[in-house]
Amino acid sequence: MTQVVITGTGLYTPEHAIDNASLVAAFNAWVDQENARNASSIERGEREPLAHSSSEFIEKASGIKSRYVLNADGILDPARMRPKLPQRQNDEPSIQCDMALSASREALTSANVDASDIELVIVACSNLERAYPAVAVELQHALGAGGYGFDMNVACSSATFAIETAANAIASGSVKRALVVNPEICSAHLNFTDRDSHFIFGDACTAVVLENASCAIADESFEILGTRLATSFSNAIRNNAGFLNRVTDSDPLALDKLFVQEGRRVFREVCPMVAALISQHLASLELQGSDLKRLWLHQANRHMNDMIARKVLGYDPSEEQAPIILDRYANTSSAGSIIAFHLHRESLVAGDIGVICSFGAGYSAGSVVVRRR
Repeated sequence: MTQVVITGTGLYTPEHAIDNASLVAAFNAWVDQENARNASSIERGEREPLAHSSSEFIEKASGIKSRYVLNADGILDPARMRPKLPQRQNDEPSIQCDMALSASREALTSANVDASDIELVIVACSNLERAYPAVAVELQHALGAGGYGFDMNVACSSATFAIETAANAIASGSVKRALVVNPEICSAHLNFTDRDSHFIFGDACTAVVLENASCAIADESFEILGTRLATSFSNAIRNNAGFLNRVTDSDPLALDKLFVQEGRRVFREVCPMVAALISQHLASLELQGSDLKRLWLHQANRHMNDMIARKVLGYDPSEEQAPIILDRYANTSSAGSIIAFHLHRESLVAGDIGVICSFGAGYSAGSVVVRRR
């Protein structure tokens, strides 16, 4: 039976960081402008004044203290409240390709693999820069990789879904090596004028090299013991932006076309779903929560991660058992659990078992059980 192993990971982190205080200052300045502009309507009782945000509110609600973004100036400009990213020409590398190149090269180096040996490239993320040509094919070309590539989107679960797809391709014998990349520009779909969500997202890109174990020569590798995916339709998290906006005569920049969610409902419905997925997946492998040394969970909300880990382990996890990176990266969609895996696996020894798990809109959730070799 073919063993599939993860032999390398890479991480691209944007150079710009925005802490809660700076984000709140920009948001509150925008609120003051809007309240002043609508003062007469507010005085007549026709609308409620907008409320300020605060750093304390953000950290208590999410555990987020800061986030990395591709562009900070546009986000912190009360007259704009969104990133400002210049459009690139068709003969220039796309933004997501640039991010992906950085993360991919680090992953290939750590795996001790040449790009030309890669036979499958999957770019998987919550929002793709364009419909076609596929960013994965552009990345394949830029790296000098072989084989084929394609894009996929399963929102925040995109990384684990892509890992299963790549692992299956290797296990079937159709390819020997694959590269999964998650270039997330979450700041571009976030409504920075919504008090309940303006702090949630950040930008980042991750990359993972998977190989047939018989080919792997990396110093460190993790055997994939199994993967399991689940989906259940829900409107609680939604993004309606798309090519049909122009034919339905709707504004693709309208606030309801950006990221919207019912946060409390998501918390209530997703946590049990994810905990059950992991527990059932472990049971199918004749494992249980007590066998886990590490849970690399999707980094959306500190309270969600704590609850899921508690349900799986049966007790409150330590920082080492369920590492948190969202305090400084915020929610980076599909990249979050891979960032946690990339930054928090060094202390594991041969035989240690962990779970990479992501979850999000759909609902969707993916579990990847790995063992240090």
